[in-house]
Amino acid sequence: MNTARTLQSAERNITDRSTLILLIAIALGAYGVYVAAHLPAMLIGPPELLLLLCFVVQTVCAFAAAIGVWRGSPWAAAVVLALGVSVAVTWLIEAFVLGIVAWLYALLAAVLAIVIAILVATYIGRTGGIARAGRVA
Repeated sequence: MNTARTLQSAERNITDRSTLILLIAIALGAYGVYVAAHLPAMLIGPPELLLLLCFVVQTVCAFAAAIGVWRGSPWAAAVVLALGVSVAVTWLIEAFVLGIVAWLYALLAAVLAIVIAILVATYIGRTGGIARAGRVA
């Protein structure tokens, strides 16, 4: 009887984890689409190559992280961290190199990007992706 309750509890936790992993994967994919939507506008006028490169790196990292989280790849956490670093670097370049955003706001956004990336990567590293979250250890 007690074992049956433990198994039901474990199945519920696995379902909760796989749902959260699914939401993380969807959010990463949506962020990739959001960032990719900026790219055509950057190509119309005279492009700032450094900013364009930063947005391309963010787009690639976001899509790669979404796919990695979805498939349960062991490298997904590293790509999420790379996405966080690329977002932080983009904000810092926009503030300190190009001067198009306020430096304090950019610094806050960069720190938040790193913190969120570390939290998400830690959670993904512990639970794995959707493919691994469904397995009972």
